Amino acid sequence: MEITTYSTTQLVKQFTVRKYQDADFILWNDFIAKAKNATFLFHRDFMEYHKDRFEDYSLLVFEGEKLVALLPANKVGNTVFSHQGLTYGGLILQPSCKLKSIIQIFKNILNFLNQQDISSLYLKQIPSIYCSYPSDEINYLMSVLQGKTVMKHNVSVIDLRRKILISKSRKECIRRGQKLGLQIKEETQIDAFWNTLLIPNLRDKYQSKPVHSAAEIKKLMQLFPANIRHFNVYHQNELVCGTTLFITPFVAKPQYISGSDKNNLLGSLDYLYDYLIHEIAKEKDFFDFGPSHENNGLQIVENINFWKESFGAHSLVQDFYEVPTVHFNRLDRILI
Repeated sequence: MEITTYSTTQLVKQFTVRKYQDADFILWNDFIAKAKNATFLFHRDFMEYHKDRFEDYSLLVFEGEKLVALLPANKVGNTVFSHQGLTYGGLILQPSCKLKSIIQIFKNILNFLNQQDISSLYLKQIPSIYCSYPSDEINYLMSVLQGKTVMKHNVSVIDLRRKILISKSRKECIRRGQKLGLQIKEETQIDAFWNTLLIPNLRDKYQSKPVHSAAEIKKLMQLFPANIRHFNVYHQNELVCGTTLFITPFVAKPQYISGSDKNNLLGSLDYLYDYLIHEIAKEKDFFDFGPSHENNGLQIVENINFWKESFGAHSLVQDFYEVPTVHFNRLDRILI
């Protein structure tokens, strides 16, 4: 296999950028495990479950022989995305990496992409709550590079380190679930939830379908048993709702959620989420409900956003940027 690399004397001699190859599997994952702004979603086992859907264009950056940065990415036409198959992405760094090096690293990435006839880089930034250290360097560089903010997601997040301000209406629904004797079960067999609740609800309400199939989620659950957990709720042995949680060091995030037509009557989702927030996520810092929008973030679905806020959630912004790769030399003017 021919490996394309790029290093240039007019930039920083010691930095080299190249594309990911299969032989980098262990090197990549070892870096992810120690990074300041990475989760299990960037592990190659997770990224590659859908490799048939995306043309991988992930990048590694070296300073001499030392790996100093990663960019999980895929390519469509002459645009590179970080990464369309993931909830978030961006430039992955170690806690010890300083701003000067990050500027040089990102400049080399843009120049490398420009040399490969990639016209633009699309960045889906990781929300700050997932990071072990502050990691907003690229957000700053977007201003210098005159990158375009193409979208913002309003993400609903509960700060579990503080008193949770849950509304009276939610408490009433939770008590209803208790009185009705709803049962919560953690399960690895998710086909019933997928086929009887999730797929029909997404199809009928949103004309969409799950990003993952049930088979894919079950495979990922086997690969990441501590990170992907599924919970169902039963009323008189009937499945009435469920959710699949993605769990990272600081955050618990529902990836899929769906309930039957009986949900409002039973209070089953409220009962489940009270359990997830106070029991499953109790050692975490945040509970991330995700966005409640349509039309690429331009419209908020009011009733869904209200439901999340009634659990005590507040807004956090996730940024999406697009930057022309030809702008790489604008980073020359930062350090004075």
